[in-house]
Amino acid sequence: MSVPVASVEPTTVRPPVSEGLGEGVSESAGEALRPHAEHAFAAELAALAAQDDRPRPARWRLSPWAVATYLLGGTLPDGTVITPKYVGARRIVEVAVTTLATDRALLLLGVPGTAKTWVSEHLAAAVSGDSTLLVQGTAGTPEEAIRYGWNYAELLAHGPSRDALVPSPVMRAMAEGMTARVEELTRIPADVQDTLITILSEKVLPIPELGQEVQAVRGFNVIATANDRDRGVNELSSALRRRFNTVVLPLPESADAEVDIVSRRVDQIGRSLDLPAVPEGIDEIRRVVTVFRELRDGVTADGRTKLKSPSGTLSTAEAISVVTGGLALAAHFGDGVLRASDVAAGILGAVVRDPAADRVIWQEYLEAVVRERDGWKDFYRACREVSA
Repeated sequence: MSVPVASVEPTTVRPPVSEGLGEGVSESAGEALRPHAEHAFAAELAALAAQDDRPRPARWRLSPWAVATYLLGGTLPDGTVITPKYVGARRIVEVAVTTLATDRALLLLGVPGTAKTWVSEHLAAAVSGDSTLLVQGTAGTPEEAIRYGWNYAELLAHGPSRDALVPSPVMRAMAEGMTARVEELTRIPADVQDTLITILSEKVLPIPELGQEVQAVRGFNVIATANDRDRGVNELSSALRRRFNTVVLPLPESADAEVDIVSRRVDQIGRSLDLPAVPEGIDEIRRVVTVFRELRDGVTADGRTKLKSPSGTLSTAEAISVVTGGLALAAHFGDGVLRASDVAAGILGAVVRDPAADRVIWQEYLEAVVRERDGWKDFYRACREVSA
């Protein structure tokens, strides 16, 4: 027997971001170390919704134009400033948003540290007002994480029933017309990955134990993220890949763009940790970004010296981590100003992943490039000290 979703007991529907305590923020959200995007940027989302007069797909909180504006930033007619969440080509965001308005799922692909998870979260927050319908992919992710599980106490007491069924985030998104997220899709075992094929192609999730099915309602879609640089990757089957529209998120094109990204994210993280303001350390941020880009690209910024690249990815996300750690050192064990000595240890840890090969590459870079660079003597001394 096949039962459409309308006859299945509905799952709990979350209130819109603009409803409830503090614009959708829970009582503890103000103390959250990292609030969900729909909470952290609730004011911006509400301002966009209030002035958004463009057509919206079914169950979308904003129009595609407003979703793109939320991610890329801009100034609304009433003067409200929308901060950029993604710094990159506008067309990339437009294609991603447009994909979610169709019946194809979205796959955000890129090397580690290209903001795939960040973009995924903000897309879900802007489209559905809820970024928490999340499946975190790992080598141990079971099929139940994508389909459904069972409350075994209820199952043993009363047998298979809707009350005993525990819906997955994907199942809940189907029933409510929401956006589900699947992080690190290629880390999930191949047989579990393929659980998504029927969901994405037929928009239905069978429940054979009950002789029922859950049909996706309008507004449902899936955003997945993946990279092919890490070990332990499970390639997507051709059948599953066809169900996705793939959008590749590149590394920042220029050093200035990467410095801007690192500065923005460190500033956001720093405010939640009561760390010093980023502008005080912008010179050190630029040096961290320069080191990462040169070692990543295998050539100095002026193109004159070829370099060996270490085994690590040296991504923008790692640069953010190094600078955040440096700010914490400056705040708690320094004078609050980010200096070369605060970031040196973090850079060493990011670059030297292979103690043998990477250490040689790092030492060569210090002696051949950093030592001879004007204005970098303090940086050279700090790096030599932690590398000794």
